[in-house]
Amino acid sequence: MSNDKPQEVMLKLRNLTVEDIPQLEALMDRVYDDIGGSWPRESLKRLISEFPEGQITIEDKGQLVAAALAVRCKHARFTRQHTYEDLLGRRETFKHDVEGDALYGLDLFVHPDYRDYRLGRRLYDARKEICVQLNLRSIIAGGRIINYHKHSDEMTPEQYIRAVKQREAYDPILSFQLANDFQVLRILRNYLPEDERSRGFATLLEWSNIVYEPESLEAEKFVKKNVRVSIIQWQMRATKSFEEWLEQVEYFVDSMADYTADFVLFPEFFNAPLMSMGDQKNQYEAIRFLASFAQQTIDAIQGFAVAYNINIIAGSIPVLEGNVLYNNAYLFRRDGSHEVQPKIHITPHEQRDWVITGGSSLRAFDTDAGRVGVLICYDVEFPELPRLLREQGIDILFVPFWTDTKNGFLRVQRCAQARAIENEIYVAIGGSVGNLPQVQNVDIQYAQSAVYSPSDFAFPHDATMAVSTPNTEMALIADLNLDLLNDVRLEGSVTNGKDMRKDLYRLKWVGD
Repeated sequence: MSNDKPQEVMLKLRNLTVEDIPQLEALMDRVYDDIGGSWPRESLKRLISEFPEGQITIEDKGQLVAAALAVRCKHARFTRQHTYEDLLGRRETFKHDVEGDALYGLDLFVHPDYRDYRLGRRLYDARKEICVQLNLRSIIAGGRIINYHKHSDEMTPEQYIRAVKQREAYDPILSFQLANDFQVLRILRNYLPEDERSRGFATLLEWSNIVYEPESLEAEKFVKKNVRVSIIQWQMRATKSFEEWLEQVEYFVDSMADYTADFVLFPEFFNAPLMSMGDQKNQYEAIRFLASFAQQTIDAIQGFAVAYNINIIAGSIPVLEGNVLYNNAYLFRRDGSHEVQPKIHITPHEQRDWVITGGSSLRAFDTDAGRVGVLICYDVEFPELPRLLREQGIDILFVPFWTDTKNGFLRVQRCAQARAIENEIYVAIGGSVGNLPQVQNVDIQYAQSAVYSPSDFAFPHDATMAVSTPNTEMALIADLNLDLLNDVRLEGSVTNGKDMRKDLYRLKWVGD
């Protein structure tokens, strides 16, 4: 085709087919000569085969002159920080999520000789129609800012985008996208590192489908980005009755609900004061006396979660199942449902004096404030468990603990902080303080509750979101931004999750 504008055209918009691939490769080589030309043939073939309705082209008398390529994706995932590589699977093929609720615009390109025909607008209109027909939430795209290299010495990317919006600068891609009702959500860093004209930056753009209707309430379920967690540094004190002890629990639940906390965490064995009402001569029997209150405790706290509209982590409650005693943590959701996480690793003292048996299940739990995990005290000292939970997608790990001495506390504290860093998650630890001289093996307590974060620039310099005063009954509150976790996982100073050598080692739960 000549470099002159065609005099007569016969344009046709249609879906791409596998037979179009040779022409498509030639067109991409022509348009993208500055960033490597066409995608691999296998990538194009698979894209057309897996999602044919999302791949559209315009031809002129049988010759491809423009095209737009797309996949379906999860809106919640790709409206966060990401790079072009995050869209790629094995062998440079693109990830198409058949259950995705958004359309991701991978690419849109027009032959240079046809750029006066506004073919880009036709392709955008066709994409919007596909979005509406498939009842998708929006169109998302990462857009190059190809004139930024002309201004990078004098402007930041943010300033450049503002200048383009105010028409003080012109960018052929961004200006066109803005004219087609796309909104800039954020700047993507290192989106396409080889894109020297954009200096590796891109804009994350979105066009919202105003007629989108979720297929169910579950599909539209609100997911919080900012989560408020609270920790009760619980004081052990003798009690005269179950009702008196429960009144203290309710007081803290009520208080944290007033602060609009999403979660409140109680420590391991936080119901141990009930043991003071029983016979202490035989420790085997004493802990089983405590277990006799398990169902009352579960029923009451489940009611508090609903009544006060707060998710409660009931640190741990000894529970008898037949003749076997377990040490279980409970997540009580504010919708009335609940989950159980048994303590898996039992300390020598718990085995020797109380004859507690370790559980054999490990699960991540979905909540209205993110996916979370719970590990009781000693369990956090085994790095395999948090890693398995991270692989199940948790963002927050709750660790209720009970330690009597500072060296015991430091084992939990330092392991918890390591788990936050190596798994790129928040870890909240909560313990008990005070004394129970009437109860053997629960005589003294040492605790300094805290919330730990990954260690990177977006987080506090000591990777500690909040920390309590040691050995003082108090409530600790911290606001956690879940988007920051995604940012550090994708483009932190180090990216532990992405850099794991799964070609060399793997972690597997027996039975999976």
